Amino acid sequence: MPKKVTIFTTNTCGYCQMVKKYLGAKGVGYEEVNLDLFPHRQAEALSLSGALTVPVTVVTKHDDSQEVIVGYNLAKLAPAVA
Repeated sequence: MPKKVTIFTTNTCGYCQMVKKYLGAKGVGYEEVNLDLFPHRQAEALSLSGALTVPVTVVTKHDDSQEVIVGYNLAKLAPAVA
């Protein structure tokens, strides 16, 4: 299991809801950073992902390595949180 999962989201993002629903179904806890509420963290999401879109899911493993998944990509998300 991952050490920490952080999801950068916005209020109107359907894919963000899908990622949160998937993680909830798998019993994976996460921290949500809603960029509508915390716009000062947009630069952080951009620097992590290189993308101007959400969701940006950051999975930090026990060795402190990070995997960054942009969008709703179960092919990457599922093994990252397994």
